Amino acid sequence: MAGWKDKRRIMQRYDLTAEMYDERYSEEQMRKYKKALENVSVEGKAVLDVGCGSGLFFKEVATQADIVASIDISRKLLLKAKEQAKSLDNVFVLQADADHLPFRDGFFGAVFAFTVLQNMPKPPKTLNELKRVVKGDGRVVVTGLKKSFPLTAFMDVLDGSGLKLVSFVDDEAVNCYVAVLATKHVLKKLTIGNGI
Repeated sequence: MAGWKDKRRIMQRYDLTAEMYDERYSEEQMRKYKKALENVSVEGKAVLDVGCGSGLFFKEVATQADIVASIDISRKLLLKAKEQAKSLDNVFVLQADADHLPFRDGFFGAVFAFTVLQNMPKPPKTLNELKRVVKGDGRVVVTGLKKSFPLTAFMDVLDGSGLKLVSFVDDEAVNCYVAVLATKHVLKKLTIGNGI
């Protein structure tokens, strides 16, 4: 039960900070979104936003994606996300646990999990669940906060997932690693720093 206690603590922390979430994190999150979307197309796809927070990502993908399903464990952040989604007909918001997604296998063309893995008790388990819901030719995008994941630890989690690394961004301006993964073998594109 330690896993649920950890998740409950995270949920309570985000519920407490929900009112200031956008002010505190929007610029940082937008940098992550930009790096991820440089390496993943959402055009005409079903998109899953795991750990959607207040819904900042919606406007980045809703105009191109067919549907955007978004989940978070924090009820108060989801209330903010629902406000963001009101004007977007193809965005749906629900409360769920990233380790137990309420979706069928292989449904999504793109799965995004920004600032999620470091909050999970067992990141490999979470990554396996993200892998379960992505299509065979889809992409999974995850970030790893540098202060929570040394590079080797983050790479170990990725390597153990059975997914193939498509691109990897390690840019100081982003404050985290951004990894794009695929279920099928594709050529890797690694970006370190500012494209160096």
